[in-house]
Amino acid sequence: MNKVKLFSRTLRLLRNKDFILHIGSEYLCLKFPRPLQVLSSSFFGGGEWMADTIINRHVSKNYHKSDPALETEEWLTRCGYNPETTVAMMTAAKVEKAVIAEERSEEGGVAAIVTAGVSNAARAGIDGPVYRMDSDPGTINMILLIDGQVTSGSMVNAVITAVEAKVAALQDLGVTDAMGNQATGTTTDAVVIAATQEAKGGFLHTYAGTASPLGRLVGLTVYRALTGALRQSGSLKGETWP
Repeated sequence: MNKVKLFSRTLRLLRNKDFILHIGSEYLCLKFPRPLQVLSSSFFGGGEWMADTIINRHVSKNYHKSDPALETEEWLTRCGYNPETTVAMMTAAKVEKAVIAEERSEEGGVAAIVTAGVSNAARAGIDGPVYRMDSDPGTINMILLIDGQVTSGSMVNAVITAVEAKVAALQDLGVTDAMGNQATGTTTDAVVIAATQEAKGGFLHTYAGTASPLGRLVGLTVYRALTGALRQSGSLKGETWP
């Protein structure tokens, strides 16, 4: 029997009847009526492929499974989702506190859905311990829904711009790691980008740098959503090193 899915919030994204986001205490789910092109750094469904479901799942800070991918596949199946068309992330942050930011232009639209926890905040470029497996499911998880036509290269470029906006938000709010270094992220951040591939205004996004039409939308939404998520996270300082 499939697990009953109870949601506390249901939101429509980008004023489109097909983009419905369900948010509950256990996980949030963005499901599409047809598979979309997705680029993801997630441990489950990572890479570039077609997916019709994106899930950000809350787990405890003590979550340490020997095979997280297998456990996630079993969990998805119990909840009634198809593991073959689903991208899944995990976080110890409270997913019901996800913050959503949207921006539109004549070339398309972007919605950013962000959850944030910085207990394992870290600064890139500083040497420290290395783990063969992720040591802590704290994480900043970002989902970007792009309503527009994009190239594969511009999707990669959008990841760069999203990370730049993430670092800017962390810097502006003074987030630090446990040693007091200004954080650039956490040790387990993830990003998922999904694109409708429907041209808006006949425009094809071939770039997504900060000054491009797509990059501008990505930067604005990620910065605003992450800033909001960090402000309600409860702490802006890492608890573990790194």
